[in-house]
Amino acid sequence: MSSKATAAKQREIQKQVDQADKNEKSKSPGAMQAGARRYPEPPYPAVHQDKPGSEADLPLAPLYDAPFYKGSEKLKDKVALITGGDSGIGRSVAILFAREGADVVIVHLDETEDAELTRAAVEKEGRKCLVIPGDVKDPSFCRKAVEKTKMQFSKLDILVNNAAFQVHAANIEDLTDEHFDETLKTNLYGYFYMAKAAIPHLRNGSAIINTGSVTGLEGSKELLDYSMTKGGIHAFTKALSGQLVSKGIRVNAVAPGPVWTPLNPSDKQAEDVATFGSRTPMKRAAQPEEIAPAYVFLASPQMSSYITGEIVPIVGGY
Repeated sequence: MSSKATAAKQREIQKQVDQADKNEKSKSPGAMQAGARRYPEPPYPAVHQDKPGSEADLPLAPLYDAPFYKGSEKLKDKVALITGGDSGIGRSVAILFAREGADVVIVHLDETEDAELTRAAVEKEGRKCLVIPGDVKDPSFCRKAVEKTKMQFSKLDILVNNAAFQVHAANIEDLTDEHFDETLKTNLYGYFYMAKAAIPHLRNGSAIINTGSVTGLEGSKELLDYSMTKGGIHAFTKALSGQLVSKGIRVNAVAPGPVWTPLNPSDKQAEDVATFGSRTPMKRAAQPEEIAPAYVFLASPQMSSYITGEIVPIVGGY
């Protein structure tokens, strides 16, 4: 074949591929829907909230109650303490833990309405729920939260470190010392203080589950401090699991991608919230009930007895 013929053939192949690309783009597939029910897709409501954010005030309510999830006593008569348990992932985890037979303690900052809704949802599952307001940056509060749990339920089996602070900063020059300090002390110190307070009361078969993030795996240029803390949480998880393996206490982390919770509308500007999660391969943010079953899996000795020191990513196909 002559060089001219080869060039002509290559142009024809190029033309065919270009047309195929145009046809593929014209299809404009929507977000991936592979769950038990259809989940909201961008654009989401363009909303911005003051910190710490309120789930009750979100115009698009997060889906947290997992109506198609059936419990099977995976956590029967266990006691779980969940920080940031008033809303978002923490609320959904609290409900599914209760559906699996656990009594629940939720720690929250000052979102009273959200916390009471979570309490009601847990009690609807037939389990008890203790609500404790306070700041996980304070080590004395963390100790008191564990003490109150022991006083109420006589034991503690599961700790879920989930409370978090997140605010974007486009440039490192804009990240103030106060902002940096608040992020690190909430996300790292809080996890450390809660674990330190809880561990003396945990027994063989107990579990600690930390909430990490895709930002701790991949980084995020506008979440420099938050990414740092989430990477630290992943390392903390692995290191602590090594310390506690001889005691029969498993330590793991869940690393979610974008999830529709009050955390992000109280961080991003309204126009950015509207497209939240659209850059994932699934083209949407997760809902809390899509993340919570992983916590059940990691908490349950029937399901994950041979798993410790692991980071479980739930990132929408990243």
